[in-house]
Amino acid sequence: MRPFLALPLLLAACQLSLPPLPGIGLRELKILDKTVTVAAPRGYCIDPDASVDRGEAVVVLIGRCTAGGQVAAALLSMTLGEPGSAGVLAAGPETLAQFFTSTPGRKLLARDGVAAHVVVTEAKVGEGSLFLRLTDQEAGDYWRAISGIRGRLVTISASGAPGAPLTPEQGFKLVLETVELLERRNPDHAPPARPAIP
Repeated sequence: MRPFLALPLLLAACQLSLPPLPGIGLRELKILDKTVTVAAPRGYCIDPDASVDRGEAVVVLIGRCTAGGQVAAALLSMTLGEPGSAGVLAAGPETLAQFFTSTPGRKLLARDGVAAHVVVTEAKVGEGSLFLRLTDQEAGDYWRAISGIRGRLVTISASGAPGAPLTPEQGFKLVLETVELLERRNPDHAPPARPAIP
């Protein structure tokens, strides 16, 4: 399982549990010395103050642009790993899906690090990407995407607001749209086929 050793830091960075971020207004952000552009889905905005770009790994937080917006209150957290970290995807998304249903994989996914506290309830595979629906004792039901851009591993998770969880359809749509936006804003990365929205 050596290819999966790069995953713990990235997965931990997507385990943030913050409220939506109203009144931000930034729809796109150039990161990694302006070599990669990230974008928020319609109705959502990037919080540059809460995001972290250290040149190696990057964490970007995205929330609803306005508190009374027409979209669900949600927090998206996106992490881009260090150069070469996307090498874990060489095993293929199907192999990654098998790993994440194992005890070591579920331990990585669990918010509290206890494998028994998280269940992979659904997995969708698109060319080069993996989408996992998780039920976590700490975080509830949510979707996480695992993909790659320019040699960097990307993980994206979508969580609802306290007392207003996202439906499975909303969560999947948000992570899917965020991955697709990342690919479209970085055109040297060929956009892969994606699973259909349920």
